[in-house]
Amino acid sequence: MGTVPTDLLLRSARLVDHDAPVDVLLRAGRVAAVGASLAAEGPSVDLGGRWLMPGLWDAHVHLTQWALARRRLDVSGATSAAHAVTLVAAAPPPVPGTALVGFGFRDGLWPDEPTAALLDAAVGDTPVVLVSGDLHCAWASTAGLRFLGVGHHPTGLLREHEWLPLQGVVDHVPDDVADALVDDATAAAAARGVVGVVDLEIADNLAVWRRRAAARPGRLRVRAGVWEEYLDRVVREDLHTGDPVGGLVEQGPLKVITDGSLNTRTAFCHDPYPGLTGPNARGVLAVPASRLAPLMAHATRHGLRCAIHAIGDAANALALDAYASSGATGSIEHAQLVSWDDVERFAALGVVASVQPEHAMDDRDVADHHWAGRTDRAFAFGALHRAGVRLALGSDAPVAPLDPWIAVDAAVTRSRDGRAPWHPEQVLDRRVALESSVDGRGLAPLVGAPADLVVLDADPLTAPLRGMQVAGTLVAGGWTHRGF
Repeated sequence: MGTVPTDLLLRSARLVDHDAPVDVLLRAGRVAAVGASLAAEGPSVDLGGRWLMPGLWDAHVHLTQWALARRRLDVSGATSAAHAVTLVAAAPPPVPGTALVGFGFRDGLWPDEPTAALLDAAVGDTPVVLVSGDLHCAWASTAGLRFLGVGHHPTGLLREHEWLPLQGVVDHVPDDVADALVDDATAAAAARGVVGVVDLEIADNLAVWRRRAAARPGRLRVRAGVWEEYLDRVVREDLHTGDPVGGLVEQGPLKVITDGSLNTRTAFCHDPYPGLTGPNARGVLAVPASRLAPLMAHATRHGLRCAIHAIGDAANALALDAYASSGATGSIEHAQLVSWDDVERFAALGVVASVQPEHAMDDRDVADHHWAGRTDRAFAFGALHRAGVRLALGSDAPVAPLDPWIAVDAAVTRSRDGRAPWHPEQVLDRRVALESSVDGRGLAPLVGAPADLVVLDADPLTAPLRGMQVAGTLVAGGWTHRGF
């Protein structure tokens, strides 16, 4: 981000719910005045009647993984294991000493099984590691397993606890390379009107973001989440959620993953998945309530909010139990399948539902199959809102693209690719969806608020949402993207 002027006057801006264009004065990184014919000591920019509103936040990203995924082999369109293998076979070979890494496969409805043998038949001794679209499993060739340090595996499909500790093997690149890729990814996010993200990367995020903030000015505000293994340092430094840690970066919440995901059939549910038997037929509970609540209470005593991953209805119930018993504040991340009683508990406990609406579009068919008879309460954004629950929209990038307009559109239409809306009773009003994407700041610039703004070529309350034309983005009163 360039040097921020003392004053910047935005002339002829259209605001949501205002009939006539107004001027907006930015001073020292905040909105100083809104009105007609304002004067300023610094430069002015004529918006020409373009729309101006608070900039958009993505409440759940894995920013380094998103930056890496943008450069990886895209296998998200694979309709079967065999189809995925053809995509791998057509890809350029990896640099010696590295693996061919792909991203995005979803095998929940595939007619065939992904195995190392299938990949081996196509690529021989080339190391191949394909990461699933939900990040909860990976599929590797035999050489890919060796690359990951796995001596033997019966199928080559690594799920949950088999995969998550190995994720860093394929994600590891030199710091300068990762930082350059993240810088490029944040430029792309700024071009979509993004002014801030909650980064829940599985990493020592405090150290990573301090390094990045010291190296170059940022384009986005970042709330850097902390995982249990790095919590002690945050506590020793007496960092609370919201405290600045460098540049545009502040301390984020404690992140805990309590269960798996829908596509891997590991989200922890009250009822078993069709066709599954045994101890994991209902999914996987990664952190029992007996451990979760004390951890959340510890974080709360030290000024940290919590962000608890829960996808299945049983996992959501246990997470809400932990909020109730620990006195913690914060969010449940995903909240994809919820019991009706727990919708009311979200509201009563003041727990934020941090949801990713595009996941509903990605997962509607697999949900109809694996959560048959339960999808009326899957991705139940409308019901949560009607109950008084605060929603925060995000992408979970790279699981979905880091583009809030996609998330808002999915929440508003429950549709994609011309298909009929899926459970239209759960749609959100457009205004509600937008308000759930601007960090609680409403849809008009407010005097005294941070000058984190987006300039649009069309009215956000009426224009098509996917592909929304973003003319400019400002963070702390400085341009991070300008296309006019």
